[in-house]
Amino acid sequence: MDKQTAALTHGPLGRQILFFSIPLMLSYVMQVLFNMADIAVVGRFAGPEALGAVGSTAILVSLFTGFLIGIGSGVNVVTARFLGAETEKDVRETVHTSALVCPMIGLALLAVGLLFSRGILELMRTKEVLIDGATLYLRIVFLGMPALAVYNFGNAVLSAMGDTRRPLVFLAIAGAANLVLNLFFVIVCRLDVAGVAIATVISQYISAALIMAALLREKTSIGLLPACLRLTPRKARMVLAIGVPSGLQNAIFALANLFIQTGVNSFDAVMVEGNSAAANADGLVYDVMAAFYGACASFMGQNYGARNRSRVIKSYFYSLAYSFGAGALLGTLLLVFGRQFLSLFTTESAVIEAGLNRLGIMGFSYAFSAFMDCAISASRALGKSVVPMVFVFLGSCVFRVIWVFTVFAHFRTIQSLYLLYIFSWTLTAIAENIYFFRVYRRVWLPDAEKPVGGS
Repeated sequence: MDKQTAALTHGPLGRQILFFSIPLMLSYVMQVLFNMADIAVVGRFAGPEALGAVGSTAILVSLFTGFLIGIGSGVNVVTARFLGAETEKDVRETVHTSALVCPMIGLALLAVGLLFSRGILELMRTKEVLIDGATLYLRIVFLGMPALAVYNFGNAVLSAMGDTRRPLVFLAIAGAANLVLNLFFVIVCRLDVAGVAIATVISQYISAALIMAALLREKTSIGLLPACLRLTPRKARMVLAIGVPSGLQNAIFALANLFIQTGVNSFDAVMVEGNSAAANADGLVYDVMAAFYGACASFMGQNYGARNRSRVIKSYFYSLAYSFGAGALLGTLLLVFGRQFLSLFTTESAVIEAGLNRLGIMGFSYAFSAFMDCAISASRALGKSVVPMVFVFLGSCVFRVIWVFTVFAHFRTIQSLYLLYIFSWTLTAIAENIYFFRVYRRVWLPDAEKPVGGS
């Protein structure tokens, strides 16, 4: 057994999950900072229209990147499970199959984004004054989708092994490059929206190149060997059986948010810009909490493969406690320092006041999403992705659409729009936890399916 694999299946679990999650947390935050840096630079140096153009694309970018992150979850869970079971041949086949599948999915998303960006923005009722800049930004950013797919593949493989440090280092390098290039393209070259998009794409290819180089140098069972690159159908099916529902699940969240963005767009441009600035907090808080969901999947996956029942369920409860605490802490900080946070993205006092409407409600709400998302990751670690995806669709998409056309349509206030988050999270969390505990009990029955044999 590899040393890092053993670290996930033995030892003080609470401490291990915490120290595993910290680099993962910083890695996730770095990815959010790519888009935040874009918004901050255009807001400061290119004016409110450029800010609104870039900010109005955030949900669409999240939709596609969320799908790629979901595919990475499939890679992570299957790889971790085989590592825990100590089946080196299966590990190698999973890694090399995923190295082909993930970039192909990234290329497919690139094509979709280039073809349909403007049409989707029009459906979202993006303001006429913003839509040209938003379309340009999206089309350039989509050029980075293959690189993002490659990075998420590499990150998933290394995390399954227990290595969350190197992905953090690679993203730190790419993030520094992104910031420098943002300032150069906007201030020196005066490219505003196009400049920040180009900087983001370049930085994504830097991170992808670095993580691929690391996997090519890796000498353990997760190492990438060009001569072994081939598609193993069974491993592809296993990865996609978990990854596609997980990706669709992430995309459903973003799709549901499109309806919320449509509601926001029914207000004036100042409210749209304030919402865009405040929504940057979502990515930061969600991704800090998501690090613990990633730890949950990796620890549960390996221990499930090793048939270590007590560590499987303890991994869930530790991850839930950490993620809830992180959401509560960050939400409180945003309630106290919301004005200072918003000033990072705009100097317009009216835009800041509009953004405080969102932070005032979301600051109280973030922590409660842990009950939903942690249960989803736990079910995924046990090989179950389809039913959690259905619950997400019903609770976080159908319910939100109904809310927009009933509660929000009645009150027509921005507060009534933002309140749908915590209500939809609560309903979905109840269903997801009931399902997870049923699956957990079933997989430990004497005649339960073997953990590495299917989804």
